[in-house]
Amino acid sequence: MKPLQVQHDTIRIETRGKGTVEITDRVGEILKSSGITEGVVTVFVRHTSCSLVIMENADPSARQDLHEFFDRLVPEDTPWFQHTCEGPDDMPSHLRMALTRSSESIPVSSGRMLLGTWQGIFLFEHRRAPHTRQIVVTVVGS
Repeated sequence: MKPLQVQHDTIRIETRGKGTVEITDRVGEILKSSGITEGVVTVFVRHTSCSLVIMENADPSARQDLHEFFDRLVPEDTPWFQHTCEGPDDMPSHLRMALTRSSESIPVSSGRMLLGTWQGIFLFEHRRAPHTRQIVVTVVGS
């Protein structure tokens, strides 16, 4: 039996403002470099105004619909929001993050993430302005 191994790495993503950025390949590179073939990879974003989603990665219109849905679900300039010190997208960004996820866990077998055919891992930026985001990737297994 192989001993349990753990590897941590950090990905830095430069966003262009609101939208999704696929990080599947970057996570896959970290998995490959870990040498772990059986286990789990966990992806965690270290911010409160962006999130992570596993989403359709074949047709960009699916992500466009996701963006539009969240714009309608949590609109900016809502008059009763009190937390607006960083602008009208401040509180909506935090709510959008709370409605999605700050981490995702993906099983690993034979050195590959067991994502479905059309699944990709995405950073979901909720702020209008560009930001540098940090994503911690942890691979655990043997």
